[in-house]
Amino acid sequence: MYPLEIEHVTKRYRREVVVDDLSFTVAPARVTGFLGPNGAGKSTTMKILLDLAAADSGHATVAGTRYRDLADPTRTVGVVLEPNAFHPGRSGRNHLRILADGSGISPGRIDELLELVQLTHAADRHVGGYSLGMRQRLGIAAALLGDPPVLVLDEPGNGLDPQGIRWLRDLLRSRAAAGGTIFVSSHLLAEVEHLADEVVVINHGRLVATGALASLQQAGTSVRTPQGERLTELLRHAGATVHTGAEGELVVRGLSTRDIGDRACAAGIALHELTPQAGSLEELFLDWTSNDSHLDGHDNTADVAETERQVVAQ
Repeated sequence: MYPLEIEHVTKRYRREVVVDDLSFTVAPARVTGFLGPNGAGKSTTMKILLDLAAADSGHATVAGTRYRDLADPTRTVGVVLEPNAFHPGRSGRNHLRILADGSGISPGRIDELLELVQLTHAADRHVGGYSLGMRQRLGIAAALLGDPPVLVLDEPGNGLDPQGIRWLRDLLRSRAAAGGTIFVSSHLLAEVEHLADEVVVINHGRLVATGALASLQQAGTSVRTPQGERLTELLRHAGATVHTGAEGELVVRGLSTRDIGDRACAAGIALHELTPQAGSLEELFLDWTSNDSHLDGHDNTADVAETERQVVAQ
């Protein structure tokens, strides 16, 4: 088993803090989605994990070991970070052959992988003539050369058509089911919702939510009240995120159902409905990354745990 650990990592570029005291764990036998807006620090975090960038403080490890200290990194961690990390004049087959030679991997593995990523028909064409989706498939083949137990993939679905997205989803889930550690960043929220068991969400370099996706999606409450504006102000002051749902109800996250009821009662606000609610990943993501209250060091992990306890109690 190869868990990934990010522990109190901070990274600055000149005066800008790109990653800010970030800590989380990526567990084996799970697909973990890594989410955040553009510029949130996702790629930088992955580069620190892979020793392609140095943290100013904190550290990142693969099963307790720095990436640069792994005995056989190619057979431990497969990586996709750049969609254009190829010489355009080489064929796809030759690109994989060079990587295999450098890592002591049998040439027989190349044909196996070309078939797996569905590039056998284009194996001897120059990579410069590949579409973005074909380059993504070639990058995934390169990541799988050493049959590693860990995959670290930055936007691997970019350029893939719907069939390619489905193929990638099946591939990653099968490797997780076999005990692999799969860490995937993506902007394709609908696909992450189908793919991921866990999510890690960052904004402005800081952790804003982490946990099992199914549990996080339950961590919301639908509230109906004739005093919506007053209750919204009260709950936002307490650190919750509040928005108006499609049918005029308030959708509240960041406070447990019990806490919402207690605060409304203390303020003399009548409630006509107070119901735990599942939310789409898109709704959750917008809540997590648009509320500045997350930038004061507050994250949703404890709130989610408390809300889960309240849901179970009900």
